[in-house]
Amino acid sequence: MFPGLTLANLLTLHGLVTVLAVLLYVVTSHVMHQRRHPAAAIAWMLFILLVPYLALPAYLTFGSRKLARPRSSPTPAPAPATRGADTWAIGTIVALGQPAPAAYRDLNLHNEGHAAWVALLETVDAAQHSIDLCTFLLGRDSLGNALIDKLCHKARNGVRVRLLLDGLGFLMAGRPQLKRLAEAGGTFALFVPPLRSPLRGRSNLRNHRKLVVADAHQASARLWCGGRNLATEYFEGEPGVPPWRDLSFDLRGPMVGQASALLERDWAFANGSPAGREHPASPDGPCLADGAQLVASGPDQADDTIHALLVTAAYRARRRIALVTPYFVPEPALLMALCLAARRGVSVDLLLPARSNHRLSDLARGRALRSLTQAGGRVWLAPGMVHAKLAVIDDTLALAGSANLDSRSLFLNYELMVAFHKACDVERFTAWFDQERLPARAFASREPSLIRDVAEGMLLWLGFQL
Repeated sequence: MFPGLTLANLLTLHGLVTVLAVLLYVVTSHVMHQRRHPAAAIAWMLFILLVPYLALPAYLTFGSRKLARPRSSPTPAPAPATRGADTWAIGTIVALGQPAPAAYRDLNLHNEGHAAWVALLETVDAAQHSIDLCTFLLGRDSLGNALIDKLCHKARNGVRVRLLLDGLGFLMAGRPQLKRLAEAGGTFALFVPPLRSPLRGRSNLRNHRKLVVADAHQASARLWCGGRNLATEYFEGEPGVPPWRDLSFDLRGPMVGQASALLERDWAFANGSPAGREHPASPDGPCLADGAQLVASGPDQADDTIHALLVTAAYRARRRIALVTPYFVPEPALLMALCLAARRGVSVDLLLPARSNHRLSDLARGRALRSLTQAGGRVWLAPGMVHAKLAVIDDTLALAGSANLDSRSLFLNYELMVAFHKACDVERFTAWFDQERLPARAFASREPSLIRDVAEGMLLWLGFQL
């Protein structure tokens, strides 16, 4: 014991640290406009009050949820007039600050990994001016190396090549060899390397968007997008190990400009440069009711865009909701909306892997699965790993992209979905879902044991920010 350091002094010091930690939480949440779900806010406060010495550094490292914004935001533009049938989805997306629908053509769904890989190579090969690629993870494996070789070849031939990798994904993939891309004339950047920015509170905010834009701003512009990371398990698999089931797509046309604008903003942020405009200006006059819209979500958006759209969609659905996700740990408002849809007679189908690559997520999903099935929804467990992300609402809307149905994707990650409104293409996504569901078995709801129930509750509480 240090001389003069009494129990009373220790208690006083502990109280001071606790008060300062609480003040820091309150002030930073207010200044940075960190709107949190009440359960998350209560969990942080309890963590700080009980263990301030651990909670304070954890909050500084992981506590940010939104980037700092001006105190007043511009009033959202009114939803554009549309031609066509039910356009609630278009109006909701525009009201959430996203661009109006734009035309697209040549939509190609990749039903399996080999087709996705061929389409990706075709996108890269066809580029004459520029290739911009953003992904969470680029594998240090045969597929990742082959893609880097292809990018190096294009860079040597005068094509501008830019590669944006998430900082944590770069470490998780074993640090892919990117030096040779720079030597070939390409450039790369890491999005928020976790070891460089822990005190800025951004280490927990990961860029999970996955897209490739070829020849942006050209008539031949092409977008490759979806849920696949760029590693072997997402495309070809390993000998004796089948690839994960996933969903990606490519298309051409003016809609590619929306993806290019988003990628430009992410590139600028990763390199510390001023960001460009939020999205391409909406066209004058009636917008396309059968076009496609980019729906970005994450710390760079004022709202929790994808979550808000999914909740709205669940309440607006009249006939069917079809969902695919590898991880299902939804926030209570979304779960309630899905359960109420099932109770009023909407056919709610959820497809996910019987066993995912994240065992803690499989344990944490139990309560949500039981609630959904008890409300009349149907849960389907696929025999292999399913990594696809898809939501189809009636014949009105199909959302495909990178966002999982868990709180990390919906509230913390930088995510990207593309909203399709054309009835024939919505039907194509529906057909993809129905085909993927065939080998799955129905989930049977059972009351959990006391130990499992406690474990599920602890996981849901401890994972409020992670």
